[in-house]
Amino acid sequence: MKIGTKYLCSQVCWAAAFTLLFLAACTGKNEETPVMPPTTSPLTPVNIGYGVVNVPYTRLSSEPDENSASPGHLRRGAVVKIVERRLVRISGRTESWVLTNGDNQGWIRESLVDVYDNDLQARTASNAMGN
Repeated sequence: MKIGTKYLCSQVCWAAAFTLLFLAACTGKNEETPVMPPTTSPLTPVNIGYGVVNVPYTRLSSEPDENSASPGHLRRGAVVKIVERRLVRISGRTESWVLTNGDNQGWIRESLVDVYDNDLQARTASNAMGN
């Protein structure tokens, strides 16, 4: 069986084109981009949930940063409405902060509150703490 020169040239051209595209896609760069979830999605309901403070005493922050001004404080068992969650990179580590709304409005590290789906669950948990 004899293969035509035209056919052979087209196969070689396709193979060369594929190889060039493949090599162009492999630039050798291995950049790592940290995956950071966005702040609370605009599709999130009005509130994320309710939190119960799980430490004896903590201060609220005006920004998700321990060094920002403090609009107030919270004590163990306080129930707060959480309206936003934000991941913040501080000193090389990532922390989750939540924004509370209502009488006690401000930012607090999420690790300092236990988060519940609704107000009733949060109040039941607060009462179980002896508050």
